[in-house]
Amino acid sequence: MTHSPIVPIVVAVDGPAGSGKSSVSKEVARRLGFGFLDTGAAYRALAWHAAASGVDTNDAASVISCLDSFDYGIGTDPEGYAVRVGDVDVTAAIRDPAISAIVSRVARVPEVRAHLIELFRGIMAAEPRPGIVVEGRDITTVVSPDAPVRILLTAKEDVRIARRAAELVGDSAQAAGEQLHRRDQADSKVVDFMTAAEGVTTVDSTELDFGQTVEAVIDVIRAVQPEAVR
Repeated sequence: MTHSPIVPIVVAVDGPAGSGKSSVSKEVARRLGFGFLDTGAAYRALAWHAAASGVDTNDAASVISCLDSFDYGIGTDPEGYAVRVGDVDVTAAIRDPAISAIVSRVARVPEVRAHLIELFRGIMAAEPRPGIVVEGRDITTVVSPDAPVRILLTAKEDVRIARRAAELVGDSAQAAGEQLHRRDQADSKVVDFMTAAEGVTTVDSTELDFGQTVEAVIDVIRAVQPEAVR
């Protein structure tokens, strides 16, 4: 299937949990004066909405029924944005470990993915800045397969676990590895985010620090869209 040329410039970034794709993508967007879209926030927000509505997230039909009442909003300013469901600011709430534990149940429902993909495309098309960095699991292959810049940002599992654990404390840190592994296993049943599709550039951050990873991603953008990098 062929899609229309994308304006603004879309930088599509995929990768597994703990690869740094969110923080790196946000900093790349800030540096380039682009918008930033965290697609995972929508799945988390829907998981929050389902839980808040008392829905059984193990039941696909019940999750699908939540879509009609799912009034979702997210900003694209990399300097700071809010996530809302209806009138409720859920920016912090969707990062709760309880939501992390159920988000894969929501994300694996095909009807949910189809609904949110169209939402993402609308946000991308409406971006007022000259470009937008969009990160998630299937951005390079499904959401924006014709994006001029497509990147798979990855790292070895032990490094990803260490990075995730460093963000947490106490028992949460100890459980980070197990949770990350479970999340990757669950999500891999829906989309292959560990292998770069044809035309997608892999950036392996295993041996890179944060700043080096940001520069590596910008280098890829520069090679494909030199006019986008000032």
